[in-house]
Amino acid sequence: MKTRNKPPFPGARRTTREHRINEEITAETVRLVGEKGAEVVPLSEALRRAREAGVDLVEIAQAPDMPVVKIIDYGKFKFEKTKKDKESRKKQKIIQVKEIKMGPKIDTGDFDRKVQLAQEFLNEGDNVKVTMRFKGREIAHTELGLEKLMEFKDRLEQVAIVEKMPSMEGRMMSMVLRPRGKNNPPKKSTPSSSVEPPQGSESTS
Repeated sequence: MKTRNKPPFPGARRTTREHRINEEITAETVRLVGEKGAEVVPLSEALRRAREAGVDLVEIAQAPDMPVVKIIDYGKFKFEKTKKDKESRKKQKIIQVKEIKMGPKIDTGDFDRKVQLAQEFLNEGDNVKVTMRFKGREIAHTELGLEKLMEFKDRLEQVAIVEKMPSMEGRMMSMVLRPRGKNNPPKKSTPSSSVEPPQGSESTS
């Protein structure tokens, strides 16, 4: 009959957690870190102190000679560490560039949906590249595409600022928007002036 492998000592439990605690620590002596510095003590002594304090003995680092431990509330320790890791990941967020494509003859419904999609990307912290594609004879009226791009920008004024103004790239005109941070509040609306064609394009009447 098969039997389960028992833990090497009473009270020990198999674990997959990042830090070993209490009886999971197996070294005979440990380096105990406290408010007054570090001291080398037998594991049994460190465990006794932790029990008296009503908290846990946590292995915070593995050194070549002996583990480094601390007497703390493991639940609180884990919560604080998880919180710090989460905040660190937020700061390290990789900004992606999401692209939205359309043509100068896009209908109102599709235009509205693309504006909404761009807003979702911006709210997630991503940049948005808006590309206007000109097919056939549409290339002769790039000013129509520019007007659409500027309208797109204006619709997102509350959540985005222009990272790259519209410019021609072959038969495409594109601009890049990035999320508007707290340090860049939207400006008060002013009467709009006439739109000038982007660099590299020619307006045809």
